[in-house]
Amino acid sequence: QRGRVEAGKIPGGNSFGYNIVRRLLDDGTVSTGEREIDPDQAAVIKRIFQEYADGKTPRLIAAALNAEGLPSPRGGQWNASTINGSRQRRNGILNNDLYIGHITYNRQRFVKDPESGKRVSRLNPEQEWVITDVPALRIIDEETWNIVQTIKARYSSRHGNKRQTKKRLLTGLVKCGAC
Repeated sequence: QRGRVEAGKIPGGNSFGYNIVRRLLDDGTVSTGEREIDPDQAAVIKRIFQEYADGKTPRLIAAALNAEGLPSPRGGQWNASTINGSRQRRNGILNNDLYIGHITYNRQRFVKDPESGKRVSRLNPEQEWVITDVPALRIIDEETWNIVQTIKARYSSRHGNKRQTKKRLLTGLVKCGAC
């Protein structure tokens, strides 16, 4: 997989905004890992980035996309987490650096939790990541990307999103006699 990434190929699943390219190679096998930009989905991605850069929240962006009937990456409804993603896992539309023409590989690994038996993701150190430039897959320009990442950094903290309503001291702790 590492060799495929270094050759500019995608080692895993497909990202919103791209189509999988299948073509017959000279040896008779089918190519894998090649992508091309889907113009309709790319327009949605550009819109999301621009609206976020203009100050719109992921929740409002998702509501507008749903109101227009635009399908989400999985074909259903848009929600804020699809757009915003996870800060730690660096996923979601606004964190996907493939949109600026970078394939990032080996960002995380999966281990089995001995207590639950479930597969859990663990972030690898950044120096172990393999990053390859693929300018042909760029959808978002560098300036817009940087504006969005600056805004995201402003609203992120260890204690959650600062755009969210502040929790009151006794929220969830005090109940009325009937409850």
